[in-house]
Amino acid sequence: MGQPAALAFKAKTMINFFRRIRQSVLDENKFSKYLLYALGEILLVVIGILIALSINNWNEGRIAKIQEKSVLSNLNREFLQNKKALIETIHANEEAFKSGLELMQLMGKDKSQIVTVNIDSLIFQTVEFVKFTPSENSLSDLLQSGRLQLLENETVKDLLYEWSRSRALATEDWDTFDSKIEDDLLPYLTKHYAMKDVDMYGNLNWKSKSDLKIDKLKIFEDIEFENLMDDTLYRLLRYNNSLKKALLLIDNILNESGSK
Repeated sequence: MGQPAALAFKAKTMINFFRRIRQSVLDENKFSKYLLYALGEILLVVIGILIALSINNWNEGRIAKIQEKSVLSNLNREFLQNKKALIETIHANEEAFKSGLELMQLMGKDKSQIVTVNIDSLIFQTVEFVKFTPSENSLSDLLQSGRLQLLENETVKDLLYEWSRSRALATEDWDTFDSKIEDDLLPYLTKHYAMKDVDMYGNLNWKSKSDLKIDKLKIFEDIEFENLMDDTLYRLLRYNNSLKKALLLIDNILNESGSK
C-alpha cells in the first residue's frame, strides 16, 4: 500500500471511530460525553488537516524528485555534447599551435632550409584555430527559470556556477587572441605574403598560386613577424589552457550529476 493510500485508510478508520462515539453519546444523552465528542470532532478535523498536509507534502516531494531527475538528465545530455565538442576544439587548436611553432623554428634560418617546408600550408594551419561555442539551452533555462533550486546536490549547483565563470574567462581569452589575429597578424600577412597561396588549402581551394612577384620568405627575416607569431602563440596557448580547465569542470559536473 502506497503512502497516500495508507494515510487515507487511517483517516477513514478514525472518522468511523468518532462516528460510533457520537452515536453512543446521542443515544445516552449525556452532556459530559457530548462535550467529549465535540472535542473529538475538533481533534478529528485537526488530524484530517495534518493528514491532508502530509499527503500534499509527499506529493510535492514526489513531483520535485521527478523534476530534478529530468533536469539532471537534460544537463547530462547537454554537457556530454559539450565535452565532445570541447575535445575536438582543443585538438584543433593544438594542431594550429604546432604549426605556429614550426614557423617560429624557421625564423632567421637560411632560405635553402626554409624552402624544404610547405610554408603556405603551415600558415594556413596556424590560423585554422577554433572557437568553442557550447550548447547551453538547458543550463540557461535552468538559471533563468529559477529551477536550479530543484537540485538537492549543492556540489552540482556550485559546479554550474563555476562553469558560467569559466566560460566567461575563456571568452575573454578568445577575444584577446582573435583580436590579435584579425588586427595584427592577418593585416601583416596581407602586406608581406601571398594570401592566395595560403588559401589554396582552405575553402577557396585555388588551383594555382599567385602570379605576382613577391619574396614570401622575407618574413622569416623580419622581427615584426617573429613578434607577431610569438604573441599569437602565447594567446592561443592561454585560450587552449582555459578550455582544458573547462574540460575538467565538465567531467566534474558529469560525475556529480550521475553520468561520465
